[in-house]
Amino acid sequence: MPVSRVLPTEESTELIALVRDIAREQLLPQVDEAEAAARFPREVFALLGQAGLLSLPYAEGLGGGGQPYEVYLQVVEEIAHAWMSVAVGVSVHSLTCAPLAHFGTPEQQEKYLTGMLSGDQLGAYCLSEASAGSDVAAIRTRATAVDGGYEITGGKAWISHAGHADFYTTFARTSDDGGRGLSCFVVPAGAEGLTFAEPERKMGLDCDTVREVLFDRVFVEADRLVGEPGQGMSIALAALDSGRLGIAAAATGLAQRALDEAVAYAAEREQFGRPIADNQGLAFLLADMAAAVGSARASYLHAARLKDAGQPHTQEASVAKLVATDAAMRVTTDAVQVLGGYGYTKDFPVERFMREAKVTQIFEGTNQIQRLVISRQLLR
Repeated sequence: MPVSRVLPTEESTELIALVRDIAREQLLPQVDEAEAAARFPREVFALLGQAGLLSLPYAEGLGGGGQPYEVYLQVVEEIAHAWMSVAVGVSVHSLTCAPLAHFGTPEQQEKYLTGMLSGDQLGAYCLSEASAGSDVAAIRTRATAVDGGYEITGGKAWISHAGHADFYTTFARTSDDGGRGLSCFVVPAGAEGLTFAEPERKMGLDCDTVREVLFDRVFVEADRLVGEPGQGMSIALAALDSGRLGIAAAATGLAQRALDEAVAYAAEREQFGRPIADNQGLAFLLADMAAAVGSARASYLHAARLKDAGQPHTQEASVAKLVATDAAMRVTTDAVQVLGGYGYTKDFPVERFMREAKVTQIFEGTNQIQRLVISRQLLR
């Protein structure tokens, strides 16, 4: 059943209708086969790009869709309802464009960002390393100043779109001054010395290809430095607020899909001569699942509206990520329970939803890190 939404304009209402049509006609028919084959769906991102869905939250003057974050996140949720891996990819791509959109010079934006937001390109966000996940200040990948630019050497871990992206928004160390020694670069695909490890063998999101990205004296021109040298930490943290909201919206869409599958099954499946939904214990479980999904949606929309209003929203973004991803894990697990033995088989999609939900509690900052962010904001 489609979610009832209160949208700010007629244009945004039409946009959501378009996304639902694309999800129903283009995404749902192929998601099961693609996930089973762990196939990176580049053609799906091309389709979304042609529809203008890869640049929605950025200003029209930059080549974006000019939509408020409140609307963009509901688009991500609708995509996740059909295909979680693709929704995560849309969120990742938006995250990769944020540094140049907010910290780049007009000349850089005209030269690079226009293409990044064109819908023809797909980005990767290279922040985490094997020994620097939550601890961004521990990044070891180094960018050394050379004639005409920088040479980057090191490795990044857990990178979505690695090997498929057209550019890599990369954070590297330009000095040894801890968190103040990081800088941000936009590295083009095909740069000499840029290579990739084998894809990680994950328990879910199989169409979201994740690999190590390896830099062996990769040269980037000086104008591919975003912001000032040493500004990388603040650039990364600013972008992560938005990225966490993207994951919150995607997790909400996944949870909504699991709820929808559970409700449909409970209404049709009969035991003892009546639908299992007639059992109060199961009906109350469905009610709790619906309450969790609604709470998740409300939390990310509240944070998005603060962001759109230009108000601080770091705490609210972390709350949304925490609430929505914990809800997704709980609701998808309960959906498996509603389907019983069938829920544990690959003949039904809910087992995949449960596997996909788990990682939402881990990436874009683990939920333990979200609690740390929230508590620090409270106690400032």
